[in-house]
Amino acid sequence: MLLWVPEALLALLLPTLLAQGEARRWRHHQAQEASRPALLRLSDHLLANYEKGVRPVQDWRKPTTVAIDVIIYAILSVDEKNQVLTTYIWYRQYWTDEFLQWNPEDFDNITKLSIPTESIWVPDILINEFVDVGKSPSIPYVYVGHHGEVQNYKPLQVMTACSLDIYNFPFDVQNCSLTFTSWLHTIQDINISLWRLPEKVKLDKTLFMNQGEWELLGVLTQFREFSMEDSNHYAEMKFYVVIRRRPLFYAVSLLLPSIFLMLMDIVGFYLPPDSGERVSFKITLLLGYSVFLIIVSDTLPATAIGTPLIGKAPPGKRAEEPRNPPLPPAVRGPQPRPVCTGVYFVVCMALLVMSLAETIFIVRLVHKQDLQQPVPAWLRRLVLGRVALLLCLGEQPASRRSPATSPATKTDDCPDMGNPCNHLGGPRDLEKTPRGRGTPPPPPREASLAVRGLLQELVSIRRFLEKRDESREVAREWLRVGSVLDRLLFRIYLVAVLAYSITLIILWSVWQYS
Repeated sequence: MLLWVPEALLALLLPTLLAQGEARRWRHHQAQEASRPALLRLSDHLLANYEKGVRPVQDWRKPTTVAIDVIIYAILSVDEKNQVLTTYIWYRQYWTDEFLQWNPEDFDNITKLSIPTESIWVPDILINEFVDVGKSPSIPYVYVGHHGEVQNYKPLQVMTACSLDIYNFPFDVQNCSLTFTSWLHTIQDINISLWRLPEKVKLDKTLFMNQGEWELLGVLTQFREFSMEDSNHYAEMKFYVVIRRRPLFYAVSLLLPSIFLMLMDIVGFYLPPDSGERVSFKITLLLGYSVFLIIVSDTLPATAIGTPLIGKAPPGKRAEEPRNPPLPPAVRGPQPRPVCTGVYFVVCMALLVMSLAETIFIVRLVHKQDLQQPVPAWLRRLVLGRVALLLCLGEQPASRRSPATSPATKTDDCPDMGNPCNHLGGPRDLEKTPRGRGTPPPPPREASLAVRGLLQELVSIRRFLEKRDESREVAREWLRVGSVLDRLLFRIYLVAVLAYSITLIILWSVWQYS
């Protein structure tokens, strides 16, 4: 009977002893926890039962809103041929994780904690225009606030596809988009918003490195909801990076040498048209311009889409132009439209070829020949009369030809060398000629033959001189015609060069200040 009493007492006292031991262990654990750093205690508390594969919301019907922000730091490169833009940006994300909340009073008033990114849920927001992975530094931590606010800051080297239009080179303005969207989650799960106001994003240039080739004009933003299927809708945020090229380097290294060569070509028109030096000078200029194009070919941007006003288009099949979705009218603003076609250097080369062809034509026209035909009467009236008056050169003097010799003169000149001269008479006539007193005796027969031969030689010399004077007069008349035509073509060429230059200056001024 008395044996069960200790067992009953033990059964009654055992829970009390166990509770006291548990309390002592709890107080010991609390003492150990109190001695640990607050950051370790908070990190263990947050990640103890955290599931990073589940979207962190209490109610699954509630979407997770991710606020994003982009700050342009530098424009690293613009590849016109491959249509790729490489930028360095500072990217920021902000969302609320309902599973990462705590009371700051329990953890030494800690309101913000940095934890590894791999340990928590991170939205799968990517850039649609990605074409290659850049050399971006890895940031392994995120900031978490005590209300569950997660801030993910990271720098990115972004290599994106962009439709680059270099028709206005070197005064071109490029508009490239960075489209951030969730790759998997619909708008019912992940919604995207803008961290800052659009005006602040647009005018933020505080971090931009502004010493390179490109100048940042602004960053425009646009939110859009799209659907791949009728049932699934996705949210995306577009950042339009608008940059402008600085044209000073290209204007000095490309445009000025070309302009100087064109000016020398114009000055070459003042060389005499009847000299062969003008042709040599024009050919030398054309050769020098070709060498200049070969030297600067690596500096010019290449594109497989269209033909730039200044630049080169690589050979091969023409690629299709990837177009960005158009900006809204309020964001897009007025866009300049190219109103001329062609390539600057090709047109300059064509003008040099035309100048050389004009020089060859004029030199051929005024070239002196032995069998040169006289200037036709209609050409003389048209060029020396009307065209000369049109160019304010005055009416050119007509040619002064020697009057045609009369038949009597031709008879006296003894044209036929085989016939004896009638006016001299034969030897018998000389013998029959009556001599008066004091008249000298007639010369002997050999002397009369010598005089006859001498007269024939003099007639031949006079004929040669008259024919030479006539050919010289014809050459002078062709020279006057060529000079008038040369001035006419020179003024037409000068008007064409001036019109082309004024057109380019107006277009570049519009593109630069638009």
